[in-house]
Amino acid sequence: MVQAIINIDNRTNRVLNIVKAKFDLKDKSEAIDVMAQQYEDTILEPQLRPEYIEKLKEIKKKKGRRFKSIGELRKHIENA
Repeated sequence: MVQAIINIDNRTNRVLNIVKAKFDLKDKSEAIDVMAQQYEDTILEPQLRPEYIEKLKEIKKKKGRRFKSIGELRKHIENA
């Protein structure tokens, strides 16, 4: 575990208290951990997560069908 002394403004402090209360956490360090995890899950590059790589492998295994023209594709879609 890494320890750090940080300076936060009043608004950030209030947000940390809300997160702490919402998730029934012991301290603000846990609140920061929760916020960092949520940030990672939603903002950071999801394509780098192992689940995404597995999904790509499954997609690559599937066979595709080639169409000679957009018209042929359109017929295929409309008949499906």
